[in-house]
Amino acid sequence: MVTPKVSFEFFPPASEKMAETLWQSVERLAPLDPAFVSVTYGAGGSTRERTHATVKRLRDETSLEPAAHLTCVGATTAEVDEVIRSYWDAGIRHIVALRGDAPGDDEQYQPHPGGYANGAELTAGIKKIEDFFISVSAYPEKHPDSVSRQADIEMLKQKIDAGAGQAITQFFFEPEYFFRYRDAVAAAGISIPVIPGIIPVINFTRIQSFAATCGAKIPDWMTQRFDGLEEDPQTRKLVAATIAAEICQKLAAEGVEQFHFYTLNQADLTYAICHTLGLRPSTTGI
Repeated sequence: MVTPKVSFEFFPPASEKMAETLWQSVERLAPLDPAFVSVTYGAGGSTRERTHATVKRLRDETSLEPAAHLTCVGATTAEVDEVIRSYWDAGIRHIVALRGDAPGDDEQYQPHPGGYANGAELTAGIKKIEDFFISVSAYPEKHPDSVSRQADIEMLKQKIDAGAGQAITQFFFEPEYFFRYRDAVAAAGISIPVIPGIIPVINFTRIQSFAATCGAKIPDWMTQRFDGLEEDPQTRKLVAATIAAEICQKLAAEGVEQFHFYTLNQADLTYAICHTLGLRPSTTGI
């Protein structure tokens, strides 16, 4: 089996303690030589300054390649363009361009009247300013707001036409969902890399909430594996690592050579899964 490439996603810390956890995770995962590490961006730019500070620190203090998330939510094009320029000036050359979700849990997404309407418009706007490498989102189980998978794929094509260089999928728990999506994307003539997003289940209740928001299905077999482990975090971690490793191994067996891990700023499970996939630490560190 080919040793895969990996990338890791973090979120900007909201406190000193969270910052300590984040940087411990960065130090733990950095020796696995990720292709890039990304930092999320809150709804309405709520983490804008913390995202910028985190990607800048990654750029200045490590040898990692940082990618900054950027969304369309709650901002005019001029405001978003200012953020784009600030990333370029800070030495960032990779942006993960996303439409973003409505700030409120029960709200429906509405484009800002003076802003970018979606990920395709945002991608085009970024490319007009500077020649960033751009990653965009993809949805093996269909975006919750899309009328069909075909509409999803058409949107992905628009993002590629606007300048996207690769796509990262929403997390999923059945490899078959990814395989069907990969086939549909290829049939549509899309040839950019489509990287599966993998999320280790650190907290099953929290993952159920995430899945409900993004339209990902949690299969019955997975619910059964976590049944009775609410007060047993050690066993829960072992089960979580096993599930994610099984998913990755099935994907690798069908030719997948790159994985994007949603780490939730916790390194141990992601590190264990990468080890199972054959990755070994380099001696260069961060």
